Amino acid sequence: MENDLFGICPFVTTQKILTGKWTLLIMHCLSERTLRFNELQRTLPSLTSTTLTKQLRMLEDHGLIIRTVYNQIPPRVEYSLSDLGKNFKPVLDELEIWGNQYIEFLKNKNQISDQTNDDTNKNEMTSF
Repeated sequence: MENDLFGICPFVTTQKILTGKWTLLIMHCLSERTLRFNELQRTLPSLTSTTLTKQLRMLEDHGLIIRTVYNQIPPRVEYSLSDLGKNFKPVLDELEIWGNQYIEFLKNKNQISDQTNDDTNKNEMTSF
């Protein structure tokens, strides 16, 4: 059913394009500036070169990034957002805002949990 809705439903289409674990981070890096392969790899050290290559090819196939090869020795390849990829920048900005809000939620939740645990521990200590 999901494949039937690709290209029809905006949510299914977007989900399919963003399926790669590193897609959003790569898009974020390229939204800031054009980068070479090694620069991207240094920015995302947990990402293997094989996975980075696959993700970049997928993003290029989907029209979100542009791969520019310069005819020189040694060869130089740069990656940048396409116009369609640049249109995704406001989505990345909103994801950053939401992500920061969620991080605050987690911090508050942990503080409440820590405080509750402290109160429970105090009550257990006074009951002896």
